[in-house]
Amino acid sequence: MATATLTRSKPRRLWTYAELRAARPETNQPTELWNGEIVMAPAPSPGHQSVIFRLAQIFDAHITPLGLGKVYLSPIDVVLSERRVVQPDLVFIARENLGIVRDCIRGVPDLALEVVSESSWHRDRIEKKALYEQYGVKEYWLVDPDSRTIEVFALVKGAFRLHAKAMTDQTARSRLLSGLTVTWPQITP
Repeated sequence: MATATLTRSKPRRLWTYAELRAARPETNQPTELWNGEIVMAPAPSPGHQSVIFRLAQIFDAHITPLGLGKVYLSPIDVVLSERRVVQPDLVFIARENLGIVRDCIRGVPDLALEVVSESSWHRDRIEKKALYEQYGVKEYWLVDPDSRTIEVFALVKGAFRLHAKAMTDQTARSRLLSGLTVTWPQITP
């Protein structure tokens, strides 16, 4: 009688941010750590990059003259913990929190923004939203070019609440950055 042999799957390597930095060269390829697992994504499309660039211009034009803080674009590592590292498309760090900006961002940004693509829909809408909420990001923007929707979530009593939702001809407003508004014609070619 033959017996079946069960093979054990090789355990996945779990990384810390320090190990990842030491073992891998600097890269522009989007690379994140989720509970220690390396998650890599293809580079954003030209359309995605165009939307991010225009959003960065709008945010920077509002934030810099007022001395409110700094805007950073992906790829930039945001180290929430040694095993949780993300690269939001855009982050804002308030002036009083700029101490978290070192060789990367080591702490919780005040605002994170993601431009949703077909391949990132679940990750941005579900996983990252929950992660940012858990770590206390004060405001989370989801920009969806396919549905031409901008959603702004504000952290209220530890949970994200929809603060603003703007579609094609409407205006999205920040709760965190008073006076910051965005419309679709501003960010699409």
